[in-house]
Amino acid sequence: MILSKTFRSLKSHTETPKPQNQSPSSWSVYLIPSTNAPLKTYVGVTTNFSRRLKQHNGELKGGAKASRSGRPWICACIIQGFKDHTEACQLESIWKNFSRKLPRERITDKVEKGSEKRSLLLLQHRQIALSKVKSTLYCEHLEVAWKLSTSG
Repeated sequence: MILSKTFRSLKSHTETPKPQNQSPSSWSVYLIPSTNAPLKTYVGVTTNFSRRLKQHNGELKGGAKASRSGRPWICACIIQGFKDHTEACQLESIWKNFSRKLPRERITDKVEKGSEKRSLLLLQHRQIALSKVKSTLYCEHLEVAWKLSTSG
C-alpha cells in the first residue's frame, strides 16, 4: 500500500523521547481511591507521583479519563524500586488483572455507595490482589508503602 505525501506529513514517525537520566527507582506503581461518589480505585504507573495525583484531581492537564468522577483522589499505596518502566508496567498489569478476577465480597444495600465501609472493602480487595501478585512475581526488591489503613 502506498501512502500519500499528505498522510505521511500528518503522521508522526518519531517515538516519544525517553528521559535520559531516569534513575532505576524512579518508576512507581500507585493505588488511589476516590473520596466522592462513585467510590472506586485506580492503579497506575508514573515517575512523578505528586504531579500525577494533581492530574487525576484536575489541578493539571493529563489525568486519566477514568479518574474524572469521584474527585478528589488520595494515595492509598505506592510501590517503588522498579528497575525500569517495563517492570513497573508488568506489576501494574498483573495487579489489575488479579483485582478483576478476584471474587468480590458482595456489597449489600445496607452499605451506602458513599460510605467508609464501601471504601474499605475496595481497598481490601486491592490489597488481597496485591498479595497474590507478590506471591507470583519476584518483588523482594520493591518497597510497598500503604498510606491508608485497610483494617476495619
